[in-house]
Amino acid sequence: MHSTQENIYRVARKAAGFTRESAAEHICTSVRSLADYETGKTIPGDDIVCMMAEVYKARWLGYMHLQQSTELGRKYLPELHISELSRSVLRFQKEVGDLKYVNEDMIEIACDGTVDQQEEERWNHIAKEVHEIIGAAISLIFSKQEMKLGGVGH
Repeated sequence: MHSTQENIYRVARKAAGFTRESAAEHICTSVRSLADYETGKTIPGDDIVCMMAEVYKARWLGYMHLQQSTELGRKYLPELHISELSRSVLRFQKEVGDLKYVNEDMIEIACDGTVDQQEEERWNHIAKEVHEIIGAAISLIFSKQEMKLGGVGH
């Protein structure tokens, strides 16, 4: 876990209104194990996180777990900036707007089916913009829950 961020497992539990004791009972784990997950001492397994997401009604928790606790997630999953719905809609619209600035380059480069050496830098910029719109879209989907994340949402 990133030490400067609030623990995602604790945020999800508190947002759902569970005490550690009641949450542990609902997700079939010990209070000690739950405390270890919430302090970053140990990382819960996917099965536990799945139960947390269902019990806490926090689908975003699964995504954030993968993003923060796996090398694959850290490397390839877009960062989420989860906020209230209106702000998420505006960010998504901004990213959609940004895509129009690279649309012509995207079409030009893709026409021949290859990205040659001279096109590589432009293509990397296009890929970055697409990656940002994906993150904004996922953030928009999860923002419906309108949770208070503190430092969790990057």
